[in-house]
Amino acid sequence: MKDRGIYKKAMALAIPMMIQSGITNAVGLVDNLMVGSLGTESMTAVSIAGQLLFVFSLAVFGGLSGPGIYGAQYYGQGNEEGVKNIFRLKCWMVSIIVACGIAIFLLFGSNLLLLYLQGEESGIDAALTHSLGQQYLLIMLIGLIPFGITQIYAGSLRETGESIKPMVAGLVSVVCDIIFNYLLIYGKFGCPKLGVRGAAVATVIARFVECATIVIWAQCDLKKHTFLKGIYKTMLVPLSLARTVVIKGLPIFLNEFMWAGGMATMTQCFSTRGLPIVAGSNIANALCNLLNVVFIAMGNAVGILTGQMLGASEYERAKRDSVKLMRFTGVICIGLTIILIAFSKYFPMLYETTDEVRRYGTNFIIITALFFPVQGYLNALYFTLRSGGKTIITFLFDSIYTWVLPVPLAFVLCRFTPISIYIIFVIIQSADIIKVLIGYKLIKKGVWVTNLVDKEE
Repeated sequence: MKDRGIYKKAMALAIPMMIQSGITNAVGLVDNLMVGSLGTESMTAVSIAGQLLFVFSLAVFGGLSGPGIYGAQYYGQGNEEGVKNIFRLKCWMVSIIVACGIAIFLLFGSNLLLLYLQGEESGIDAALTHSLGQQYLLIMLIGLIPFGITQIYAGSLRETGESIKPMVAGLVSVVCDIIFNYLLIYGKFGCPKLGVRGAAVATVIARFVECATIVIWAQCDLKKHTFLKGIYKTMLVPLSLARTVVIKGLPIFLNEFMWAGGMATMTQCFSTRGLPIVAGSNIANALCNLLNVVFIAMGNAVGILTGQMLGASEYERAKRDSVKLMRFTGVICIGLTIILIAFSKYFPMLYETTDEVRRYGTNFIIITALFFPVQGYLNALYFTLRSGGKTIITFLFDSIYTWVLPVPLAFVLCRFTPISIYIIFVIIQSADIIKVLIGYKLIKKGVWVTNLVDKEE
């Protein structure tokens, strides 16, 4: 009870993010169910394409995370000009990432999809799955531009303590997505019946709507968001600041990109055991992603609050409160575990697919749920380390670790052993316990406690 003040602050930041991400993921769940009603091939195609787009989205997230550390600390310090420069730098970074992402998917998208279609088919048409995946991916590329702009504004607003506008923009996007999914997937009310392509078109429309909502609303509320006044009069950023932020943020970008690539690679390893495993994993992810927004939002809130405390040079408070918030996040995730296990048997039954795929889905949900407290604590721990700008540490701690241990384990166990896919899945998840132990040691030592903006000045 005596610590409820910090919990209230964290929840005030996290709850709007939870609502926004939760509803967005709920829409993803509805999309998944709608596409799943078209058949296993359609569901698998969208799942594989979504895995590739997930790598891109985390590249954007990683590119913005470095500047975001400085944005939160500049705001905590009361330096508006610093917040403006960080916003402009974000615009440049997202432009480069989006351009590179579109080019890569246009040139190599087909081959990347094929990497996931090399396993045993078990009644699933691999050629049809590949064709549907291509159709979906090409349309989704249009939405990468508004997605990038939305992330710039949403991140900057949250760093300055405003999480309601991004949440509302997300809600508006969700409503559009559901409506257009229904109209375009099934061809209702005179609209063309586009199937998988309809799901992609609906998502792109929703992203444009979300982008327009958050940009227009933020720009019309300049009394509150004063850093946006005259923000586009120049796009120049002081070279010394840009160099410092890019150097500090590059490990975060590489970390997010390589971590997402590691997740995609592990999924590809699992796919060598059969396409039904990919389909079952998709079902599990659809439900688990609906609840993991809780610990992801809490992690973001921990990072923002800790960053603001560091920017204000409140070091002891930052060390004390960060540990409390990490434990708080882990306890919350125990409740999420119970919810997931309760729904694990019934959720896969909503899909029009085989009993084998449903069985994989149920078991993957249970295994993932059991490790939710570990993931929640680990996520808050990661954002705490990152809030002090210890990007090299987080790079080694997260993505390098992923490529050194879990990825090779998945590769070897899936290809060269007869071990059950469920046991392999448990082994991979258990590897994160080692990360928790290492990260906790780093937190207790206080190696992350740094006021970056004072050092820069």
